[in-house]
Amino acid sequence: MRTHLNPLAVVRNLGILAHVDAGKTTVTERILFATGTTHKRGEVHDGTTVTDFDPQERDRGITIFAAAVSCAWDGHRLNLIDTPGHVDFADEVERALRVLDGAVAVFDAVAGVEPQSESVWRQADRHGVPRIAFVNKMDRAGADLDAAVASIRERLHPAPLVVQLPIGTEDTFTGVVDLVRMRALLWSDDGTAEDVPVPADLRGAAHERRRSLEEAVAELHPGALEEFCATGTLSGGTLSSALREVTRDGDGVVVLCGSAYRNRGVEPLLDAVVAYLPSPLDVPPVRGTHDGEEQTRPADPAAPAAALAFKVHATPTGRLTYLRIYSGTIEKGDTLWDASSGRSERIGRILRVQADRHAPLERAVAGDIVAVVGLKSARAGSTLCAADAPLALEPPGVPEPVVSVAVESRRAGDTGRLASGLARLTEEDPSLVVRSDPETGQTVLSGMGELHLEVAVEKLRRDLGVEVNVGRPRVSYRETVGRGVSGLVFQHVKQDGGAGQFAHVVLDVEPYDEGGFEFRSAVVGGRVPQEFVRAVEAGCRDALADGPLGGHPVTGLRVTLTDGATHVKDSSDTAFRTAGRLGLREALRACAMVLLEPVVEVTVTVPEDAVGGVLGDLAARRGKVTGSVTRAGAAVVTATVPLAELFGYATRLRSRTQGRGTFTARPTGYAPAPVAASAR
Repeated sequence: MRTHLNPLAVVRNLGILAHVDAGKTTVTERILFATGTTHKRGEVHDGTTVTDFDPQERDRGITIFAAAVSCAWDGHRLNLIDTPGHVDFADEVERALRVLDGAVAVFDAVAGVEPQSESVWRQADRHGVPRIAFVNKMDRAGADLDAAVASIRERLHPAPLVVQLPIGTEDTFTGVVDLVRMRALLWSDDGTAEDVPVPADLRGAAHERRRSLEEAVAELHPGALEEFCATGTLSGGTLSSALREVTRDGDGVVVLCGSAYRNRGVEPLLDAVVAYLPSPLDVPPVRGTHDGEEQTRPADPAAPAAALAFKVHATPTGRLTYLRIYSGTIEKGDTLWDASSGRSERIGRILRVQADRHAPLERAVAGDIVAVVGLKSARAGSTLCAADAPLALEPPGVPEPVVSVAVESRRAGDTGRLASGLARLTEEDPSLVVRSDPETGQTVLSGMGELHLEVAVEKLRRDLGVEVNVGRPRVSYRETVGRGVSGLVFQHVKQDGGAGQFAHVVLDVEPYDEGGFEFRSAVVGGRVPQEFVRAVEAGCRDALADGPLGGHPVTGLRVTLTDGATHVKDSSDTAFRTAGRLGLREALRACAMVLLEPVVEVTVTVPEDAVGGVLGDLAARRGKVTGSVTRAGAAVVTATVPLAELFGYATRLRSRTQGRGTFTARPTGYAPAPVAASAR
């Protein structure tokens, strides 16, 4: 069977990734316009974009929720997801990357690789998603393609393969030379493109760049190297084929440039998506498990159905569940098995998604990204499959929240509505966590950052009409072992009529540099049977929920069970689990404990005359400056700052810089904190 006859060969499932304000949404809008999907160019600053359709996105001018759209180009169907660029919404990016086959990474031609560009790139690395790069905003003052490419090489470490030479710089940027075809594309002011020969004054530079491209590709691709050594050059066909394979293997990244706002460079970007990014047939069969055994499913419409739910959107008219179908075919009215919850789900309707608009479909096949209506309990991460061929796919990972606020309804009668609203929020966004504080009885909402929680609370107010009072944000602390203890003896004895409880354990507790928790058993001679060892481990894990310093979760420790004893009648799993829990709690009280607080890397961009004040303010916030560079007339300062010290920083920075300063932050882990910090 010839691959190009398979309808899946003309499908591309891709995402748009970037740092906030690099131009992702504008790129997406221009793609929709170029493909004829829309007939008017939407603008972020006007609030007229297709993918930023939520009122909060339009008010704030940023992407908050991943939005899916579908369009056609050159006989191919593109399923496109525009992802958020702000670090607080990294979980939206994570869930999108879990179901995508490729991505376009957008970079600012002036700033190059920015902190969140690096974060989303690493996320794509973890999922093995092939990428091409689009250096946007080539018409800006200070735009420099070579500098942006150098930052890609230095900070992201792929081999950048630049396939275009810009024609003109900054506000005179009018076109590109296609180094693969050795033709030029010139754009007029109305956005129309003209294919012309390479301008005479650029031929020398174009041939040099083409030679550099051929050499770079030959280093990465054996077939290209063979031709290059034999003939001293690469044909256009060999170069295109090699670029496609290098991109799909992840050994290199094709780099294009343009100005999405001025509608320049979008058509070549679409051609590159079709030429270099993989179809569902080009990626390995999806892997899943059933009864503990690993299985694979091919991207074949005739295979048993298997789909992953990666997003749930609760609307006033019902739940929309977004699916990536990996194998098989689903039709309207089908009943599928939810392998995650063990329940059957019926497909009411199938929709082709255009952001907040939808087109009905009768069926969807392997390789499709669609939304379905009618699912009752499927959550993000649920696997839907054929009941006679069950399979559980690996769900996207969910990060631990780092910031919390207490929320309560302003009116006593709204308590029930608040509870249902919070349940709906956590259903849509798994990175939001709701819990009840056992000490205060308050309802606590936890998320990935201050903005994340602001958006969630505003959603309660706007969409559900629930007026809420919000407490001061608090960060999520952790506790760890600074100095451990050895040979702690704990004996659990309980006798209250009938069968008693007896468990005797001896524990060593020490710091564990890998982070997390490790349990080992060094018991010899069968003094503690293996089933009781497992119960001790379970009890120790129970004890990690609240540490002795302030009731925070405990991490970074290794517990070793060194000895123990049993009673012929009174020992049981329950007794040893209790002994593990209470014994470790007693051991932790005897250890030297250290309080840990979340820290973030902050990148502050300010005018040069405001650097002194900004550095002083960061020092007052216990920040440690790690670097400072001058770029395009502005100073860029990087520092590591405790997250608790950043609340309200945006307002403070604006006042210190007359509104000209901006900053971004990304989590970097935990660091020792003053013990008094837990009382904040």
